[in-house]
Amino acid sequence: MNKKIAIIIVAGGRGTRANTKSDDLPKQYKSINGVPVLKRTINQFIKMDIIDYIIPIIHKDDSELYSSLNLHGERLLEPVSGGKTRQLSVFEGLKALKKHQPELVLIHDGARPFIEQQTVNNVVIALQEYEAVLPVTNVIDSIKRSSNGKIIGGSEDRTQLYAAQTPQGFHFESIYNAHKKAISFSDSFSDDSAIAEWAGIEVAMCEGSVDNIKITTAEDFLRAERILDMGQIMETRVGTAYDVHQFEQGNEVILGGVKIPHDAKLKGHSDADAVLHVLTDAILGALALGDIGTHFPPSAKKWKGEPSKTFLEFAISELVKRNGRINNMDVTIIAEEPKISPHTQKIRQSIANICNISIDRVSVKATTSESMGFLGRKEGLATMASATIELPRDK
Repeated sequence: MNKKIAIIIVAGGRGTRANTKSDDLPKQYKSINGVPVLKRTINQFIKMDIIDYIIPIIHKDDSELYSSLNLHGERLLEPVSGGKTRQLSVFEGLKALKKHQPELVLIHDGARPFIEQQTVNNVVIALQEYEAVLPVTNVIDSIKRSSNGKIIGGSEDRTQLYAAQTPQGFHFESIYNAHKKAISFSDSFSDDSAIAEWAGIEVAMCEGSVDNIKITTAEDFLRAERILDMGQIMETRVGTAYDVHQFEQGNEVILGGVKIPHDAKLKGHSDADAVLHVLTDAILGALALGDIGTHFPPSAKKWKGEPSKTFLEFAISELVKRNGRINNMDVTIIAEEPKISPHTQKIRQSIANICNISIDRVSVKATTSESMGFLGRKEGLATMASATIELPRDK
């Protein structure tokens, strides 16, 4: 099929059922094995060549949270602010897609991070014959009916019952017109297939996946981690790196994204953050992807003065693309001056924030060269790092 396909990823809800006493972050920004739910979901579609446009729908107050995901992809469009209901949010996405003229549109829950290529293929193939398609799984449990929540009032025939999933697929103009028409009737349809049914569009079913779960409660996060652990055999890799920078005239050094007052600054093409440089190299080394100069050559003017956070975020994005995760990062800073120890905790937290991992996975130590060599003469400083990561191993 050569039709232009777009996907709307709905992620504007508050997800309060997944909150705990110590964590009220919207569920789509909570992490599973160190990677936020929404980032996992969007990255799944970034990897699918069948998709031409990806448009996330986010809450109007979540711009900073979304930016912190550090998502990159040529087909990933700018996020759109949603409405007060899921239905209105999807319609905002459809309106934003109108100018791109997709022929087919898929609509997916941002809280379903385990979507597989096969399920998407099933939907798209079925759209060759039908105007609307819904991926489903068979209902296995016996279903009982009760009017008061206490006494069983009857049993349902489970052979005629199916659990609905996403992405739900539609011919773009059909679902756009159905949504536009439905607004004057109600803004609380449960999903897009319900709107299609209401508009008289025949909705077909295709095979979904039992792993395509929707994260709804705090317990679902534990289930999601079990799915990841059972579905992948992981291998451990270690990358190491070394970096050194001279001092030059200035009034502060930047290490780990933290500005430290000093009577000099570090010399370099970017902001010369030797800590973030060495961590970038360590991760790229563990991934066997060369070094920082391979991807950000100092001869390129565009990287002049670039914050080194950019380089580390790139290395992390390459790790996430491969469904990998960080186990530990260990940095040693070698310098006579400035004094590093008063700033190590702040540097650890900065690195943890950039990498979206907990601070207990980041170690930062400082030492001197006992006044020997160029470091002892205070001509510059050096950094060493190791990064321990896990990657799925080919079976």
